[in-house]
Formats: sequence, structure tokens, C-alpha cells
Amino acid sequence: MPPPRPFPAPAASSPHARPAWNTNRNLVVTHPLLSLLERCASFRRLLQLQALLTVSGLAAHRFPASRLLAFCALSDPPRLAHAAAVLAQCAEGPNAYMLATMMRGFLRAGFPARALALFRLVLRDHLPVDARTFVFALKAAAASSPGEAVHCVALKRGFDQSMLVGNALVHLYASSMSFSDARKVFNEMPDRDVVSWTTLVDGYARGGLPDEAWRVFCRMVVSEGMRPNGVTLVAAVSAVGQMGLLGLGRTVHRSVAESGIGTSVNLDNALVDMFGKCGCLASATEVFDGMAAKDVYSWTSMVSAYAKCGDLESAVQLFEEMPRRNSVSWSCMIAAYSQANQPEEAVRMLNDMIAAGAEPIDATLVGVLPACAQLGCLDLGRWLYDTYIVSHKIELTVNLGNAFIDMFAKCGDVGAASRLFGNMEEKNVVSWNSMIVAHASHGQSEEALRLFQQFKGIGIFPDEITYIGVLSACSHSGLVSEGRHYFKEMKMVYGIEPRAEHYACMIDLLGKVGLIEEAFEVARSMPVGADEAGWGALLNACRMHGNVEIGECAVDKLVGLDPSDSGIYVLMSQIYASKSKWDQVKTLRMVMRNRGVKKNPGCSSIEVDREFHEFLAADVSHVHSEDIYAALKNIYIHSKTQGYIPPA
Repeated sequence: MPPPRPFPAPAASSPHARPAWNTNRNLVVTHPLLSLLERCASFRRLLQLQALLTVSGLAAHRFPASRLLAFCALSDPPRLAHAAAVLAQCAEGPNAYMLATMMRGFLRAGFPARALALFRLVLRDHLPVDARTFVFALKAAAASSPGEAVHCVALKRGFDQSMLVGNALVHLYASSMSFSDARKVFNEMPDRDVVSWTTLVDGYARGGLPDEAWRVFCRMVVSEGMRPNGVTLVAAVSAVGQMGLLGLGRTVHRSVAESGIGTSVNLDNALVDMFGKCGCLASATEVFDGMAAKDVYSWTSMVSAYAKCGDLESAVQLFEEMPRRNSVSWSCMIAAYSQANQPEEAVRMLNDMIAAGAEPIDATLVGVLPACAQLGCLDLGRWLYDTYIVSHKIELTVNLGNAFIDMFAKCGDVGAASRLFGNMEEKNVVSWNSMIVAHASHGQSEEALRLFQQFKGIGIFPDEITYIGVLSACSHSGLVSEGRHYFKEMKMVYGIEPRAEHYACMIDLLGKVGLIEEAFEVARSMPVGADEAGWGALLNACRMHGNVEIGECAVDKLVGLDPSDSGIYVLMSQIYASKSKWDQVKTLRMVMRNRGVKKNPGCSSIEVDREFHEFLAADVSHVHSEDIYAALKNIYIHSKTQGYIPPA
């Protein structure tokens, strides 16, 4: 629907004007028809009253017209076309209230662009405006276009001193993560109320800056003596939950109880979520059980609390007891299974969710994509991407894009991951890390290092994960000098203290090229001591180069860390065998037998038509085993004819 046509200017008094137009305003406001209009409950009845108002001449007056307009624009469902007609036909010309109400109607109906178009028309035709006009214009701008232009108009018109407009500007900038602008507007406001403070606290909490949210909240309550409302407390509780400070959380809980503000479902939900994130199931359960009324988010918050605290069984039980579930509830359980290393259950839960008619949201995909990556479900991952991203059912946020990149890469489709990465309009450090690690893990070292140099050139600082990918890339290709350079650079240039994973990469890099002694020295000189990955990389290097002495040292360290790991004994046995030390091989097998260590058979899985097939070493249990082994034999024979020599 196009915006309303230009409105008539306020009519000048005329001896020929209809008598009702010149009626005293008090008489118009108290007219019986307007009393009936205030009590009107249906659109059909409104049309009847409008006809009577038109016949009486009152419909042309601003006050009756504003009541007709408000009913049409703000009803459910909205009657926007009728409201626009009332606005355009007001003979006296619309006032600021009518124009703001029309903009509010467009916003409530989900048409922010139409609200902005009306705002532009108001400015062009010099129609009356008030603070509410700018509030709704800022809300429309936040949903469809940058709000700086509306802010500039507000400054020119002198509305920057309005508390209503100031609050709307703080909300606009905080919602768009422009916290410096939000704080500047907030600091320059001549007057602030509880809404001003709450908007800033909530903006920081939603933007992932809980420390700043808590500082503003404390300044509000302690320094300014401002009494918070329920919404303020929800934002403050959310900030404490993000910080994970249980002691502070309990203090806030007591303060809420003593404040006299009264509880609400939203506040209780926030408390349950906070205690869950702080790892205190007892307090979360106490709040949940004490709630007089619960909504679907109450149940979901408690399910999430159980999952975050590792009690998956209770989370599942409570999920089954939920009287009603929504997409957030399903997404919570999918994420719980993924995080509990049960990818099959996560995928099953996704299928159940779709079968139940619940529509997946971005959190659903973020939760299930790691499960797809772990299972190698490339077909399912592609289906999710085509069904929800390509079709624009779900917006591709940065976090969701990162999850898809990780899934594509771990499922072997680095090309799809790279294309998605290149098409992402917004990237963060996780995006770059995911792509660098993807190239590194697939042996594409040159591409990983090229991407790293490009990454450093755009002004984003690398982190610990970035350098794990970079050092892995060097290790895959045996780039010793480059690896040494980057290992020094991470600490000297970026102040990143190397962790066990970085040392393990260096040990692997040095060991693969035969610098066993140097790799051994790196493992021994680690400030925190090498972990299983570091000593394991050294042991594998000893197997590759037949170094018995250092291999035995690595085995001693690994057995001390995990004596039940059969891989330690297998690798050392191979080292002894390569040197024909058969007595030591026999001794190792006896040690394994005495310690009850059994070699776990190798296992692999493959997805065919959304169905998983798992195989163990020398497995003959599959229904198509004979055909599979026949195909493998043909592949082996064909490889030999092409000159392939299997490793010893």
C-alpha cells in the first residue's frame, strides 16, 4: 500500500463552513457519539459510528478523526487502508498525534519502510511533529535503514533534548551494537528516567558486554539513587548470568526479594537462567518450583540449566514433561545433545522437531551443525543450508555462517566452506579462524597462510585459535622456519601466551622433519608440561624416524597421563619392530595384558542416503560385507597396477 497522499492544510475559518467544524472543542469532545466510539469493540460498529460522525460533520474534526484513526491503525488485525483514508480526509489537517499513531500502526503491522515513508512525507510537507513522531521514526529506521538521518533531523528540530527521543536513540544505537554512540547520547541527555538507564543496561547485556551492563546498573542504583523496575532487574540478572558469578547472583536474588518490586514470570525466568549459567542447579530449581505461573520459557530455562550443569537425564525428563514446546525449547535440547557428545541424538531430535511441526530457527541450526560435523553428515548439512538459508527462511548471521563453515570443512567439503566464507558480508575472528583451520586440516597450507596474511591486513587481531591453525598448516607442510617465526610472533607481537596446543603443533612440526631432539627439548621445556597431544606427537615422530630412546621417554610420560591408552603401546611396539627388537615387543604385549589394556579396533562410518553405516577393522557383520570387500580388493589391485606402494 502506497503512503497516504499529501494532507490538506488546516482549514481557515469561513462563514460557509459546516457548523460542526466551528463547534467549540469541548462540545466536540463530549459529544455522545464520541463516548460510543471510545467503547467501540468491532470494526463493523466503527463503520456505523463513522457514518453518524460524517453526517453530523464531526468526522472532519481532528479529535474524532484521531479516535477513528487510532482504532483502525492499532486494532488487531490492523485496518491500515481505512486508517490512511481517515488521515487523508481530515479537513482540518492531521495533527502530530494522528501522524505518530499512523506510523505506530505501520510498525505494529510489520511495515517499517511505510512508517519511514510517512515520516519523510511529514518532513517534506512541514506537517506537525512531536517527540512521539521521532520515537516511531527511530524504531522504523532501526528495522529498515540506518537511523543516523533521523537523529540528524531530531537535532535540527530541537528534539534532542527530549527524554523520549533520547531513550529511543540510546535503544537504536545499543541495538545496532554502536555502544559508543549509545553512551554518548545517554551522557548528553539533560534528564534521565528509569527507562533511560534500563535501555542502556539491557543494551550492554544483550550485546554480550555484561561487565559494562553491571557497572551501569550499579551506577544507576548506588550513585544516582534510581529505583530499578522489573525490566531493569531482568537485564541486570542476565548480565550476572553471562559473567557466571554465583556469589553476585545470590546477592542479586536477595536484593530482588527485598526490593518490593514484585516478581514476574520474565524476572523468574531470568533468575532460573542465571543460576543455571552459574552452575547452581539447587537455586535454579528453587526459583522454578516456587513460580506461581510458568510459561514455555520458564520450562526451557530450567531444561537449559540442567543441560549446562551436565544433568542431561533430568533435562530430557523435564523436556518430556513440558506442557507446550516452541522452537527455542527444541533448539535447547538439540544443543544439549550436541554439547554432551551425543550427535546421533541431536540429529534425531531435529527430525522429531520437524515432525512435530516446529519451525527451526537460527539457534536450531547452530546447535545441530556441530553434530552433523561430528557424524560427517554432509548431506544433512547441505539440506539444512538449501532449505533454510538459500530459501531465506533463516537469516545467515555471523555465528550461523561460522557453524556452516565448520560443518562443511569437517565433512570434507572445503570448497563449500570457502565459497560461504567469501560470500559472508560480515566476518569476525571466529570466521577467519574456522577457514584457516579448515585449510590447514586438509593439508592446504599455502591457502591457510595466505588467508592468515590477509586476515592480519584487515585490522582484526588473531587469537590463540588462529595460531593453532597457522602452526598446524606449517606442520602439515614441514615449514619449519615459518613455524618458528609464527610461534615467536604470537607472543612478541600479539602478546598471546603459547598454550599446550601450540607447543604440540611445534613438536609435531619439528618431529615430522626429523628434528627429534629439538622436538624433545620443546616438550621438556614447556612451562606447564606437555600434555597427551604433545607427547603423542613426539612418539609418532619417533615411530616415523625410528628413534627408540626418545620414544621410550615419550611412552613413560604418556603412560603416566593415561595408562589405559592402547595407542601408546601400539606405537612403541612399531618402533621396536622397525629395529627388530622383538623381545621388547613381546614385553610390551605382556605389560598390556597385565594392565588389562586392550587395543580398540579401528572404526569408521559413512553416510549413504541419510543413513549411517559403521565399520570396525576386519568387520564382516554388515549385510553387504562380501560386496564391500570385493570392491576393496578391486581398488587395491587397480592401485597396484598404477604403481601405488602401501606404507610399511
